[in-house]
Amino acid sequence: MAKLSGARILIESLLREDVDIIFGYPGGKVIPLYDELYDAPIKHVLVRHEQAAVHAADGYSRSTGKVGVCIATSGPGATNLVTGLANAYMDSVPVIAFTGQAPTHLIGTDSFQEIDIRGITLPITKHNYMVSNIKDLAKVIKEAFYIARTGRPGPVLIDLPVDIIKSQYDYNYPDKVSLPGYQPTYEGNYMQIKTAAEFINNARRPLIFAGGGVLSSNASNELVTLAKKGRIPVTNSLMGLGSFPLTDEFSLGMVGMHGTKYANFAISECDLLIAIGVRFDDRVTGRVDKFAPKATIIHIDIDPAEINKNIKVDIPIVGDAKNILNKLIPFIKTEERTEWLNTIQEWKKEFPLSYNHGESNIKPQFILEKLNEIVKKNSIIVTDVGQHQMWAAQYLNFLKPRSFISSGGLGTMGFGLPASIGAQLGNPDLPVICISGDGGFQMNIQELATISNNNLPIKIIIFNNGTLGMVRQWQELFFNERYSHTLIHNPDFVKIAQAYDIKAIKINQKKDVEKAIKEALNFPGPMLLDFAIPQDENVFPMVPEGASLEEMLDYKNVLKETEI
Repeated sequence: MAKLSGARILIESLLREDVDIIFGYPGGKVIPLYDELYDAPIKHVLVRHEQAAVHAADGYSRSTGKVGVCIATSGPGATNLVTGLANAYMDSVPVIAFTGQAPTHLIGTDSFQEIDIRGITLPITKHNYMVSNIKDLAKVIKEAFYIARTGRPGPVLIDLPVDIIKSQYDYNYPDKVSLPGYQPTYEGNYMQIKTAAEFINNARRPLIFAGGGVLSSNASNELVTLAKKGRIPVTNSLMGLGSFPLTDEFSLGMVGMHGTKYANFAISECDLLIAIGVRFDDRVTGRVDKFAPKATIIHIDIDPAEINKNIKVDIPIVGDAKNILNKLIPFIKTEERTEWLNTIQEWKKEFPLSYNHGESNIKPQFILEKLNEIVKKNSIIVTDVGQHQMWAAQYLNFLKPRSFISSGGLGTMGFGLPASIGAQLGNPDLPVICISGDGGFQMNIQELATISNNNLPIKIIIFNNGTLGMVRQWQELFFNERYSHTLIHNPDFVKIAQAYDIKAIKINQKKDVEKAIKEALNFPGPMLLDFAIPQDENVFPMVPEGASLEEMLDYKNVLKETEI
């Protein structure tokens, strides 16, 4: 085997892993790698900030199911990846991050742009490496991709001293990975699966709670089969949206702090909760001792660490959701469950998602309702974090897996725009719509350059209310309307977009909403829509922090309290 440089070994290894795109930003310690990329048959996308590189890799991964790849140089380049790696870790997204490092003989001397990125990222990566010998490079890359995509997926970082990527070694990419200490469980325990089936068949008020693990395991078809065969209603976590069609008669939409009233009522009244690929986050459970108080709980998850971590369960099943559901479904009997389903339908009629429509103001919910009407074909919705994120989760009809991409566990403002870049490049034939708030949009606004330079036909919708809306909402409801540092003075987003050669329009009137959305969706290139929305519009329903799921606020009872 011919000797290759470390940089060339890395490129050849990426090709073996079917990597077709890399997001990155060059710097001193990765110049040899970028020199090899110059001639490599891998598309490199130059972002404008390293955080955008990892968010783009994240969006690419979530939307395609593949491993996302990003590169940053040493020191500040590496540390700029930290938030994005933490985001991917919290949401179980397979990303590989390559970082440059000082030469091995200078490590530990505080040399220029030397930083212990392994130590920094240890709590926020599934695993990380520093390659100290070139003979280990190919093996490390093979292991990294295997670890990132298997079991519970997650990010892996590989730190590359510059002398390692400059030196040469015989290239031999391993066919197999041998990691005796890492043996994920996929199949699930047969007796536990059979026990779960018995409880499902005997339940009068069963409910499925589906999370991001369903999407990770590509188990959406199996989820639909289970719900239809058992006639079991389904609710989703934020990360689980798209795993079950939201227009289906059995769908209850999202559960939790900003979930639908009927989903939260169903959690509180069910006698059996079938939790699949969820981690029982506090935004879902509300007050833990009041969560699903009447239910026997089945928990299916590939990560044994999640079992009994936040919620005590009765029937734990560790394994891959797709495998377990395929084994479970044959045992399931079709039950009418007329009383339970009728109760849920009554809740849906009595407690629909609602808002004060107003007459002239552009309500964000109205924008999303129009977007639902106009978008006729498959599309990918990417959001930033804040009020707009929750409104999107409530009002948009996600019908297919990987059609909704958002930051869940970490709640990372600035995620939306770069993640939409990754989603668009991973799905060039699908419309990608980025929904952002005026605050989050400005955290990575420079990525308009990346969109423009690559002529990506992303449609950007900004909910512009001149405030950090979600923080303001909490200040209004729980801090006596003391609006401390939440009002923001925004630039002219239309002019900024135009400066990047991106078409943009500002919409101030309700009558222009539909026309603007249609224009954007029909436009062949990128386009930005800046919607002026009311500053005081809040997201409802809302479960206050520390309350149970049944203690929901909505705009009607908040108005009543205000009037008293």
